[in-house]
Amino acid sequence: MSDQPTVLVVEDEPAQRDVLCYNLEAEGFRVVQAENGDEAMVMVEEETPDIIVLDWMLPAVSGIEVCRRLKSRPDTRAIPIIMLSARSEEVDRVRGLETGADDYVVKPYSVVELMARVRAQLRRVRPATVGQQLRYDDILLDAESHRVFRDDQALKLGPTEFRLLATFMEKPGRVWSREQLLDRVWGRDIYVDTRTVDVHIGRLRKALCQHGGTDPVRTVRGAGYALG
Repeated sequence: MSDQPTVLVVEDEPAQRDVLCYNLEAEGFRVVQAENGDEAMVMVEEETPDIIVLDWMLPAVSGIEVCRRLKSRPDTRAIPIIMLSARSEEVDRVRGLETGADDYVVKPYSVVELMARVRAQLRRVRPATVGQQLRYDDILLDAESHRVFRDDQALKLGPTEFRLLATFMEKPGRVWSREQLLDRVWGRDIYVDTRTVDVHIGRLRKALCQHGGTDPVRTVRGAGYALG
């Protein structure tokens, strides 16, 4: 599914990387991987992951340095990072969190617990993908039942329009380019003309106003679309 959250796993130990990737994929996530810090930075540029599971001890560029670089950049600062480390001392945990990590998990860890921590971070940045309800003004999107209401009246939306609306409602006010919407809603591996986005935005607008009300989707000339 194209609206699967993308998890970047950065781990230099092949066996541990395989276990992580297997379990994340079993949870329904789209997984990409890197085995060192330099490769991780490239993958962030190419894949724009929703969350990063990052090992502290990496060859050459350490996980701490990768975390520091990503959290210092405006375009990657908001990506949640879960730091994995064999360092269990309080001073190491504090250092990891102060560098910008959103969570810190000590090895050896419980895979079940790590999956729960991944979901907890995703609830914060992509709530629709983990079954949360989203609200914006008089619009309610129930991700679990796949239903949308406006002013308490049920709306009929196609699956693509539903994913578009969920994307907008997760980050109200953010301007999404057509290319970003294609990646998030249709998927990175599918070729779709950017004009297709305009067609579905038109359908979404019509659906949102089917019982009246103003159009909440804003066109930003030369940039894309935003909710509000």
